[in-house]
Amino acid sequence: MPVERLVPVRTARCGALTSSDIGREVTLAGWVHRRRDHGNLIFIDLRDRSGIVQVVVRPEESPEAHASAGDVRSEFVLAVTGPVIARDAANLNPNLATGQVEVVAKRLVVLNKSELPPFPLDEQEATASEELRLKYRFLDLRRAPLQKNLVIRHRIALETRKYLDEHGFLELETPILTRSTPEGARDYVVPSRVHPGTIYALPQSPQIFKQLFMVAGFEKYFQIARCFRDEDLRADRQPEFTQIDIEASFIEPEDIYTLVEGLMRKIFAAAEIPYPGAVGRITYREAIDRFGSDAPDMRFGVEISDITAMTPGMGFPVFDKAVTGGGVVRGIVAPGCARYSRRELDELTDHAKRFGAQGLVYIKRGETEIQSPAMKFLGEPGARAILDRLGAKVGDLALIVADARTVAAKSLGALRLELARRENLRTGATWAMTWVDEFPMFELRPEDSSITPCHHPFTSPVSEDLQYLESDPLRVRARAYDLVLNGWELGGGSIRIHHEQTQRKIFTVLKMTPEQTEEKFGFFLRALRFGAPPHGGIALGLDRIVALLTGSTSLRDVIAFPKTTSAACLMTGSPSTFEPDQLDELHLRLAEGV
Repeated sequence: MPVERLVPVRTARCGALTSSDIGREVTLAGWVHRRRDHGNLIFIDLRDRSGIVQVVVRPEESPEAHASAGDVRSEFVLAVTGPVIARDAANLNPNLATGQVEVVAKRLVVLNKSELPPFPLDEQEATASEELRLKYRFLDLRRAPLQKNLVIRHRIALETRKYLDEHGFLELETPILTRSTPEGARDYVVPSRVHPGTIYALPQSPQIFKQLFMVAGFEKYFQIARCFRDEDLRADRQPEFTQIDIEASFIEPEDIYTLVEGLMRKIFAAAEIPYPGAVGRITYREAIDRFGSDAPDMRFGVEISDITAMTPGMGFPVFDKAVTGGGVVRGIVAPGCARYSRRELDELTDHAKRFGAQGLVYIKRGETEIQSPAMKFLGEPGARAILDRLGAKVGDLALIVADARTVAAKSLGALRLELARRENLRTGATWAMTWVDEFPMFELRPEDSSITPCHHPFTSPVSEDLQYLESDPLRVRARAYDLVLNGWELGGGSIRIHHEQTQRKIFTVLKMTPEQTEEKFGFFLRALRFGAPPHGGIALGLDRIVALLTGSTSLRDVIAFPKTTSAACLMTGSPSTFEPDQLDELHLRLAEGV
């Protein structure tokens, strides 16, 4: 004899019912979103991944179902069988996709009960603390906004695979357990049990392996790759993250731009968002000079202008000190902000100082007068000339920083973003996407002024700059490029080095000894000797793309099981301690005091 199923066969999804289903008997399964008891009449909003539908439980239709519904509470798991009927005209719900229909319960089975959730799950905007929600992430993920985010993430990943497959790319996997190679952050490490005293590193990216695929002749590779970096976290970083990794042979940057712009068009469509149209192009130097950032938010103006050349002879010690010290005098115009109070100006000054500026000079352009603490030095003619040069109109506020070039750029870049926040300057400008190229090959490490790659050591230098590689490495430009959307770096890439001797020169510039080079990269250099083709690629941050296209303010809202800003998982309690016998097996001993 056939055994009766404990779980009734589901014949319809809650959120998929429409007026075309009226008269049909269905079996639904899902969670109780809300329950409303009107005495004999009980209403249950039943939820599954597809959405919500209203279930009506009447004692005259089914005394058994009504009795079962009496004990039902939020987040109980139910199976409900009954006909789909039209709602009364007075009870239509325009806020629900299923708002024209409801299901009358003839049978109601409680598949599982639920404790009272520690926070409401029916809110669009969460009111519970993030710590509590992360501890109960399996419940937080039931909320509609997070489910929507992860559905969009799935669609973006699916469209990415389809698009790249159509363009001849192969999805190939690379190792998770590998060796440490310097790529700009600390490695996560895994001690080896079978090779005592040795350690695997988790990959910061598949960089070397995807280049080896090019050496191996695959020509077009991609991977939706997991990457791991042990670095200080913030809202747009996670210790483990996902990137759309792309590499191809026999290409130039323009080929990458065309490919990725086509991919982004598909990604926007997957998120049901109109594509922003033309993608801009800007060099690294222009981005820094105009916007104070190599990831400029170009949805609004307030661009930085240089007034260094006009300051000598003005007699203002602040300007003179900066210029004679090799610095610059630059400023921005805050439109309509001459109304700012002394308190607001002090707040802007403090904001600039947080980004390295020694101070902030302001000039207000009023209807009849010009105001500035520097007026006794500049005089009205000097102040007016600065306002004219900056393009300040009546009612505008000029903000000026006199400092080192990098400090002026960084602080003014931060000020323009702060002004955009205060003045809602991004209103009406939804998307602005641009390529940034011609990055420096190297930069100075702040802590010790040593030379370090701006991207990574496998990026190809611009050919005409190779002559400066040993004599003036900071002058060398890289064949590198970033894609920026709304001030977020979506990803970066480059044309790679495919000649062994050039790669060795880069390692020499980075002060790596021949022994260190061989120990860390001997296998890779050997590969370059065997006919490595010209190649390049890009890595796009999937988490960042999904966060931007869903309007999320944190990557934690688009990752199923994220870590906190201290790299902890509050749900599982990781990282956790190991038992002594586990440590012995891995040949590990904890340091004193740990």
